[in-house]
Amino acid sequence: MTTVQQLAPVPAPARPQSINGAMHTADIDMGGTSVPAAADISFGSGPRRGDTRIVVVMYGQGQDKIVSVIAEVLGKPYRLGGGFSDVTQVDRDLVVGMSVDAAKTDIAARDRTAIVAINAHCVNLGMPPDPYLSAQCDYEFLYTETPFFRRDLARFISHTLGQIDHHETLMAKPRTYFISTTFPDVHAALPNIDILTVGADGVEIRVDLLKEPLRDGTFSSIPSLSYVGEQVMLLRQRTELPIIFTTRCTRENGKFPMDNPELYYEYLYRAIQWGVEYVDVEVWLPEEIRRKLYEKRGNSRIMSAFHDFSGTFKWPSKRAESIFLESRRYADIVKMIAIINDHNENFELEYFRSKIRTEYPDSPPLSAVNMGETGQFSRTLNKVFTPITHPLLPLIAAPGQLSAAEINQALSLLGQLPRKIIYGIGSPSTRSATPQAPFYEKCFNELGLPHHFAVVERQLKGYGGLEGWCNQKNFGGAYLNPAVSFTSLVAGSPFFSSLSNGTGPILSEAARLIGMVDTIVVQNNPSNYSSSAPASVSQSPRRNQDGDSFGNVTSAQFGLPPNTALVLDNASWKGILSTLTRDLAPSAYFGRAAVVLASSADDAASALFALKALKVSKVYTMGFKAPPALAKDLVIEPFNSLESLKRARMVGTNGTNEAAGAGSPFVVVSALGPEKSNLVGMMVRVFGSRASGKSRKVFLDLADGSVPRKGDPGLIAEQSGFAAYGSADVTAFTTVETLRLLVGQNVPYSFVRLASGRTPF
Repeated sequence: MTTVQQLAPVPAPARPQSINGAMHTADIDMGGTSVPAAADISFGSGPRRGDTRIVVVMYGQGQDKIVSVIAEVLGKPYRLGGGFSDVTQVDRDLVVGMSVDAAKTDIAARDRTAIVAINAHCVNLGMPPDPYLSAQCDYEFLYTETPFFRRDLARFISHTLGQIDHHETLMAKPRTYFISTTFPDVHAALPNIDILTVGADGVEIRVDLLKEPLRDGTFSSIPSLSYVGEQVMLLRQRTELPIIFTTRCTRENGKFPMDNPELYYEYLYRAIQWGVEYVDVEVWLPEEIRRKLYEKRGNSRIMSAFHDFSGTFKWPSKRAESIFLESRRYADIVKMIAIINDHNENFELEYFRSKIRTEYPDSPPLSAVNMGETGQFSRTLNKVFTPITHPLLPLIAAPGQLSAAEINQALSLLGQLPRKIIYGIGSPSTRSATPQAPFYEKCFNELGLPHHFAVVERQLKGYGGLEGWCNQKNFGGAYLNPAVSFTSLVAGSPFFSSLSNGTGPILSEAARLIGMVDTIVVQNNPSNYSSSAPASVSQSPRRNQDGDSFGNVTSAQFGLPPNTALVLDNASWKGILSTLTRDLAPSAYFGRAAVVLASSADDAASALFALKALKVSKVYTMGFKAPPALAKDLVIEPFNSLESLKRARMVGTNGTNEAAGAGSPFVVVSALGPEKSNLVGMMVRVFGSRASGKSRKVFLDLADGSVPRKGDPGLIAEQSGFAAYGSADVTAFTTVETLRLLVGQNVPYSFVRLASGRTPF
């Protein structure tokens, strides 16, 4: 049962045993409370500039408007041209559009080092697209005119041009899963896709299992590229998860014939052109085909696949090692799967996995499991893209497949996933967050996790209650709403300041620079990381203000287990970032100007960090002073008078250069409370688009939407030419990130919105 409790400060808990370890994201000495003003910021797998070639978009009859939409998603102006020979370096900051008829005249002769060609085909015009352009283009975007999913386009563009990297993010997770949709028609999966994908990090489309209906009532033996393209389009329109494109052959429990390897190349390369994130390439295919796919994969990733159903395959054999070595030559992930006859062969697989990791440390990640009931144990031990099923699927993709819930339940029974208490820590002013408790319980149930979720209220002064919840043997992590300052948390808490031999808790880079903590993560086995404690740090126990030592664990209830550390993190900035890039590519923000409204630097910090990740060049501020650590590499200009506001509004008019952050603000983010909605509405009116035909700007309102207020800034923003987003979007994306941090598993944004009573579509 979910509990809601309010606890008075408890006596200071005992100090946990010595902990040495640091997250790879930061190596911070928390003995002091200051933040270095000139700290360099890296964003891991965050937004990047990617492909800088000139984007040329080919469009069908009457579809020239797609050029302007793609240009807007990329944050660039556009023009319509007459052919590839018409494209020059003068167009390097533009998106160039041309009709398919004009493109066909000279697409083959284009300068591929300077131009990336995208064939944008509306399926409402009929399928397939022009075969010649499909073969010649770099990428092909299939879309429906009604409805048109702009987020699908943003995702396609961001991935194909290398502005986002799903793979890097996923490989940093402790475990990853993918679910294989075994439907003969993707339409059948769409009504339940939000539930099907809970716990999955990717969605596999089994092309060989698709059944394309023919006019005579039968089905095609092999689905056509036209049919497959539409199926991929439909799936991508309804899920934000990476897609795995698989054409499984007959020898490996699939239905694709093996007599024509070139057929595989045709389908697999088209998947790369469609912007599919992962392409499954079977290792039996000729080396030339595997090499060509690897070299032409663009920003897609190759998953080299080997399956053995003979029952004679042995993991300790030289053959197993040679298959791995051959697979890794043209792969970003190596997948090896076999049928076994004896339970002990699961342990042979683990020895093989350990040997590969030791002897070939620079090889791609290995995903290896055994099939059948006997091999199910191996599925609990594999940590890289474990294939999972779901009860709602019509059939399992391979014998012995388990659901994410079944794997987690097995891990729990094996003692690998002990039951923990995870807290939602609020304050009396945020009791509206309590309804999140049933949602977390629902997620835990859906994922088969043994954890218990409890909502608690901390006192506004002091951190005694917080210490009591965190310093428990079964503490599994917490989210904090509202967030707290890490400097005050460490300085005001003997428990937190005593962690890691007195250096304090581990601090992520985001939390360090934002200065606010909204997530506390339990890090097990921190010996995998280098120590965060300088050699000069005293090993003697600290004492609280009353002189009591925190050096011994004497209570059965209190005391984090040995080899456990607490990581302070910030998930809110990721929620803001994901919201801002849902309908726009990251490049739409590069070098632009932004306005941030807030009552304090703490309220604005997460938004500033997200804007910095998006490479915004200039930020106009109102109501707060930007922290020095976040102001680095940003031009900060406060609105301190009506005149300064007018100057910002007029930038870019009358031919003024709008480059490098000098333009009129493109994005307005308000962190002001609902009581100041009139001021927010006035600001968005001031910076709204003043001329027809201009690209829409972006407005993000972080105020609690459930609180009644005078006027709706979001509605005013839309009337003023903005695309408006609210706190519900940010909260949903933040919840996705929070769950990933706390339990290491993925709950899709669409499921979060669905569970909150609002459809994301």
